[in-house]
Amino acid sequence: MKNKNELNYKSLKINCNPNIFKFKTTEELQNIETGIGQDRGIKALEFGLNVDIKGYNLYLEGPAGVGKTMYTKHYLDKISKRQKTPYDWCYIYNFDNPNEPIALSLHAGQGKEFRDYMDSFIKDIRNDLKNTFNNDDFEKEKALITQTYEEKRTALMEKLNKKSAKYGFQVKSAQNGIYMMPIINGKAIEQEEFDKLDEQTKQSFEDNSSIVQEQILQVISEIKNIEKETQKKLSEWQSNVALLTINAHINYIRSKFKRNKKNKYFLRKY
Repeated sequence: MKNKNELNYKSLKINCNPNIFKFKTTEELQNIETGIGQDRGIKALEFGLNVDIKGYNLYLEGPAGVGKTMYTKHYLDKISKRQKTPYDWCYIYNFDNPNEPIALSLHAGQGKEFRDYMDSFIKDIRNDLKNTFNNDDFEKEKALITQTYEEKRTALMEKLNKKSAKYGFQVKSAQNGIYMMPIINGKAIEQEEFDKLDEQTKQSFEDNSSIVQEQILQVISEIKNIEKETQKKLSEWQSNVALLTINAHINYIRSKFKRNKKNKYFLRKY
């Protein structure tokens, strides 16, 4: 006996007569600009989008495929044509507080322009700095500064040698510092020769060695000070050379965006 609730397999299929459509493909149709069966939601959406107050946001929720995203984009496109073109927003480096980037507003289109200028600026100064620091004139100036240090160091060592000679020692510099050697008959001797000297002569050298050691420590301190001054001078000179190279490029960008206060601060710090 057949169950009265049983369906025939033909009843499970929906047949659609294509002759009812007046188009060949859906490309001929206009896009649906309204939500389907979402009148209340659409009214709420349109109301919310017209609330032009800072701090208000919209949250859309609903099943997939009902057209909420499509309609929202369409409506935004529609009302945006009646609004002023919004500013471009860029986040730039904060030199005073690196953990808090600075939000920079620029006229529409200038954000991309500013980004492209900065990208080009970085590429250009990399090449220019490389060429500048590999230049022969740069190496010559650097050598002159280093030569001054070497001359002062040599003068200190000569002065030290004259003092140490009065106490029977010769001093020499090495990579790990300054060392001294006893002098016998105008000639510096090694440890083996020193061990063959009589006790009285050895004692005399040992007594004088403490005086020469103090002189060496004093000269080492002076050499370190000269070295620090030389490194500082080199660093300052290299920075000035770099700044001259960079300013040629950065001044051009400053002139392009000089009316923006935040941008002027950023480019000045740069």
